[in-house]
Amino acid sequence: MEAIKKKMQMLKLDKENAIDRAEQAETDKKAAEDKCKQVEDELVALQKKLKGTEDELDKYSEALKDAQEKLEQAEKKATDARDVSGPLKGAGPPRAAAPRPARPRRAHGRAELPGSRQEEDPVPAATGG
Repeated sequence: MEAIKKKMQMLKLDKENAIDRAEQAETDKKAAEDKCKQVEDELVALQKKLKGTEDELDKYSEALKDAQEKLEQAEKKATDARDVSGPLKGAGPPRAAAPRPARPRRAHGRAELPGSRQEEDPVPAATGG
């Protein structure tokens, strides 16, 4: 009789532990489902943002393509206009500016001519003493 009571008490304890584990599993499952829902919502938001960014990229790529085509057309028109009109009067290849003669430097209001500057003696004169 005592053994049966002990066995029943052990079974009851096992049942309570199993119920506790089941409740904990349900709580963990609920938390995981909530986290999954949150991540899915974030994924949807990021996909929406990506779509908007891709649309913007397409828009700007198209605008760039149009601008490049307009630039090419303008360059072609400018080249054609230059070829048709020929060289303009007085226009030709750019000339290099003639070099200017060097001006003598002035020191204290006097012009120093090249070679007129007195250089210091590299060895100072010995003083008597």
